Order: sequence, then structure tokens, then C-alpha cells
Amino acid sequence: MTEQFSCLVHDNGIAEIVLNRPPVNALNAAGWNALAVAIQAHGERSDVRVIVVRAEGRGFCAGVDIKELASNDKLIIDVNAGNYATFKAVHLNKVPVIAAVQGFVLGGGIGICGAADIVIAADDATFGLPEVDRGAMGGAAHLQRMFGVQKTRYLFFTGEMIGAPEALRLGAIERVVPRDQLRDTALHIAAKIAAKSPAMIRIAKEALTGIEDGNLEDKYRWEQGFTLQAYMSPDSGETRDAFVQKRDAKF
Repeated sequence: MTEQFSCLVHDNGIAEIVLNRPPVNALNAAGWNALAVAIQAHGERSDVRVIVVRAEGRGFCAGVDIKELASNDKLIIDVNAGNYATFKAVHLNKVPVIAAVQGFVLGGGIGICGAADIVIAADDATFGLPEVDRGAMGGAAHLQRMFGVQKTRYLFFTGEMIGAPEALRLGAIERVVPRDQLRDTALHIAAKIAAKSPAMIRIAKEALTGIEDGNLEDKYRWEQGFTLQAYMSPDSGETRDAFVQKRDAKF
């Protein structure tokens, strides 16, 4: 498998996990499963105090490889498992996870951001869940962790995108910075956290996760249960074909 991301641990305890699968950082089934393992493993390391997840290229992450699924729809099971494991590895990680995002943040990119502890966005970042237009379900639980219920439903039903400045105004992300300052800003915030007692930060992470309303993993699993139903719907084939062929779907 061609590597779809890279990992680097700095001397100060910051781990960088960098998505890099051109052209749009849409990971395939193997990539999502490998990413989950890497994120969880780094959180288990005694020399890692904070994880920064970021990406190379014009966008952060466009989700799953739709073309791979179009060629073999049975891979939906493996993709679902990889998405679930990745978002869980972020959300329930033993150390704080910072997502530093630019450009398009779609599908699985929303899953990572919605599961993260802190989101830093470049001023060109746009957030959205085009799942309805892809014949799939999932990610609304993570979008709803960032935005309110009605904003989430509006974005999910319409497929519209929301820009970083508006996301900041709504309290969905921590900070908006110029794109050329994104990595440095994320690493600066990570360094402030990494300089504190690692034991206290790990305790704080577990405590904060425990006081959240509901169970994010259960909510997402509930959504995933509808993906098979979506794939079996009469409109599903036309939805995916239109996306792959870069045309408007006809219903």
C-alpha cells in the first residue's frame, strides 16, 4: 500500500500525523484503517503528549475514496470500520488531539475535526458533509459536536459548505489563521499543552470526554447503520455514478 500519511514525533512530545494522498486526501479503506492504528498507537507512547493531525495539499481531507467504492461496493464495510476506528482513536485518545485544517474539510475530514479536542483552521478552510450526494450516511454526529443541531441539519440536507470565519463565529473551531501560519500556530498551541504535566493532561482529557452529553461513538455507529440502507436505495447508484462522472444527478 502506498503511504497515505506520515508520522513524526518531535523532541518536545508533539506528534505530527500528516495526511498526504493527492489529489484530495481521500483515503481508501486500507488508509483509514492504518490511520486509526497510527493515531491510537501514538497516544499510547510515553514520549507523546499532544497529537497534531494536519495535511499537505490544497485541502485537509475529502473523506473516503469514492472511486474505490464505485469499483467494489463490498469495501463499504471495511471503509466504515476504518472511519469508525479513526474517529474513535482521535476522540478517545489518551492525549489531546489538535486538527489543523485548510481548504476543503469534507466527510471523513469532518469526522476527524468533530472528534478532535481543538480545531485550528486556515482562513480558506470550508466545512461540509456531502454524504446525501454520495449515497452514504455518517458524520453528522461529529458535525453536531462542532455546530448546533439545526445548523448541522441544514448543512447535511443541503450539502452546502460553511467557511472558517463563520465556523469561528459559531464557536465550532478555536482559531482562524492565514494559511501560511497554520502549522506553526497548531504546533505553538500543542507546545503550550505539551509543556504541562503529562499526567494531569491525560487525566483532564479523560475527565472532559466523560462529561460530554451522549456517546459520540454510539451516535456515529447509529448513523453508519443507515449507510447500507442508503446504498440499497433506488437512487444510490445514480448518486455515486454522477459523482464519479462529474455530472449532476438526475432523480
